[in-house]
Amino acid sequence: MGHLTTRDAYKNLEERINWFTQGAPPSETLYKILQVLYTEKEAKWVSLLPVRPFTLKRAAKIWRTTEAKAEKLLDHLCEKALLVDSCYHGERQFVMPPPMAGFIEFALMRTRGDIDQKYLSQLYFQYMNVEEDFVKDLFFATETKLGRVFVQEPVLTSDKMTHILDYERATHIVEEASYIGLGTCYCRHKAYHAGHPCKMDAPWDVCLTFDNVARSLAEHGAYTRLISKEEALEALERSYACNLVQIGENVREHPAFICNCCGCCCEALQAARRFSPMQPMATTNYIPEVSKETCIGCGKCAKICPILAVTMEEGSRQERPEGTVGKRIAKIDMEICLGCGICARNCPAKAIELKRRPIQVITPVNSTHRFVLQAIEKGTLQNLIFDNQAFASHRAMAAVFGTILKLPPVKQALASKQFQSVYLDKLLSMQKKQTE
Repeated sequence: MGHLTTRDAYKNLEERINWFTQGAPPSETLYKILQVLYTEKEAKWVSLLPVRPFTLKRAAKIWRTTEAKAEKLLDHLCEKALLVDSCYHGERQFVMPPPMAGFIEFALMRTRGDIDQKYLSQLYFQYMNVEEDFVKDLFFATETKLGRVFVQEPVLTSDKMTHILDYERATHIVEEASYIGLGTCYCRHKAYHAGHPCKMDAPWDVCLTFDNVARSLAEHGAYTRLISKEEALEALERSYACNLVQIGENVREHPAFICNCCGCCCEALQAARRFSPMQPMATTNYIPEVSKETCIGCGKCAKICPILAVTMEEGSRQERPEGTVGKRIAKIDMEICLGCGICARNCPAKAIELKRRPIQVITPVNSTHRFVLQAIEKGTLQNLIFDNQAFASHRAMAAVFGTILKLPPVKQALASKQFQSVYLDKLLSMQKKQTE
C-alpha cells in the first residue's frame, strides 16, 4: 500500500464507510474529520476491513500479516473507539461502527488529549449544522429510522402503564442489559467546544450505552464507565428532571444506546425543528391531548417543547369557560409531535394527558432487521449482500435472508429486485407456497 497518497488513503476509507447503509456524504470537511480521527496508516488499515463483524483471523488475512501483529493493530483501533469488539460463541469479533451512533460520537464521549477536541467539534458543527447533507442522509434517506423516542414513564398514569410495551420503556432496556456504560454527552460536549454551549445547562454525564458496545468502550480507552442498573436508572431520573428527551436505537431488542437529549444541542431534535414536518426519528406510541377546560394558558408547555410542536392560541368562544375572555389555549401539532411527554410532565394544571396513538408505530426487531430494512429502502441491499468481506460466512448470509423472509411482500419484492438473485426469488416463492 506504499504507493497510495495521503488523500488516497482517506478517500478509500470514505468509500468504505459509504459502502454500508449508513454513510457519510463526501466533503472537504469530512476529509478533515477523518484526518483528525485516523492517522494515514489507520485509514489504510480500516479501509480494507469488512463493515460487518469479522474475526482476528480474517483481519490478518486481509492485511497479509500475522495474527499477533493483526491483534495489536485491532486493539489499537479499539482503544481509539474506531472499532468495537465482542465475544461470539467464545471467539473474539470486531466491527467497524457506523458514523452515528458510532465513531463520530465516540470521539467526544470523554475528555482526551490525543486529539484536538475543540477543532474536531468545530468540524462536526460545520459538517452537520452548516452543510446539512450528512444530517439529511442520516435522518431522512430511509423510512425506517435510526433512532426512536422513549416516552417519559413518570408521566404515564397507572391505567396507561398497563398498555405500555416492555420495549417502549427505557427502564426495561436498563433492566435487560448485560453491561451498561455511562459516558459524556457527545452533543453537549461538541456544542461547548464549537462555541454554542447548551442553553438548558443540562448535565453531560447521561449518555447510556449497552451490552457489547458499553463493555468495549469501557475496556478500551475508558470512553464509558461501566455502571450498575441502579446508577443507570438514576441517570434517567436526572434526565427526566432536566426535561431531556430519551432517544435510543430504533430496535425492540437490545438497543446499543439511549441518549438523553436537549433541543439546543442534539442533531436529531434540531433536524426535527429545521425540517418540520418531516420526522427524523420514530415517535413514541403516545400523543398528548390538551384539556381546553383546564388549560390555564401559562405557555410553559410551549417553552419546554424540544421541537417547538406546541403553540399558544386564542381559544374560541365555545372553548373559553365563562369569564375568561382572551384566554390562550395550548395547541399541539400532532404531525410533528414526538410523544415524549415533556409537555405533560411540566403542565402545572395537569391539563395535558398522554393518549395511545390510534396507529401503532412499527419498530424493527433488532439491528439486523433495521439494517436490512434501511438497505432495501435506500436501494443498497446489493452492497450489503455482495460485500464478500462482510458476508463471507453462510451464517451471516442466513441472518440476512432470514430477516428478508419475515418482511411484508412489498419489501420482499424490493429486496428481490435489488438483489437480482435467483436464489432469493426461489426462497421467497417457497415461503409463499408454505403460507398458502
